[in-house]
Amino acid sequence: MTDLKLTIRRELPADAEAVEKLHERAFGPGRFSRTAFRLREGVPPLAELSFTALVGTLIVGSVRVSPVMAGEEPALVLGPLTVDPAFENRGIGAALMNASLDAARKAGHSLVLLVGDAPYYARFGFAPVPPGQFTLPGPVDPRRFLACPLQEGVMERARGPVSALRRDR
Repeated sequence: MTDLKLTIRRELPADAEAVEKLHERAFGPGRFSRTAFRLREGVPPLAELSFTALVGTLIVGSVRVSPVMAGEEPALVLGPLTVDPAFENRGIGAALMNASLDAARKAGHSLVLLVGDAPYYARFGFAPVPPGQFTLPGPVDPRRFLACPLQEGVMERARGPVSALRRDR
């Protein structure tokens, strides 16, 4: 059997259906009720920060990033990060995370938020949000509400409700 090379590239509009099917397989129908989903609802992901992982022509992973406001501070919400279960534990999630965070840094973004597993995301610079610093539009385990500052001082000035940033704002 031939080893197929992993390719990480920006998500294309033509990828949308395959990415949605990947999310469905990984997270099931309950994904729509999660607080993190509610932050992204109705807000398209930022194309320049959203990536797919391909093995050959098969999409095996995806990371999407959407704009939010963290109080008065423009920020990003990362998610979902999805890897096809058949391709887990091969570094695909890490490759997607690094591509997205590198692109966010280069574009001058200051803060990335997510709801996820702290031990996994710590290696990318995420840490639990200090209690009371931000509020989300729904329940979340505070140990899973994480932040990754991309610029010095952002965590000192950002606080308040986290809300979707509609592009028509």
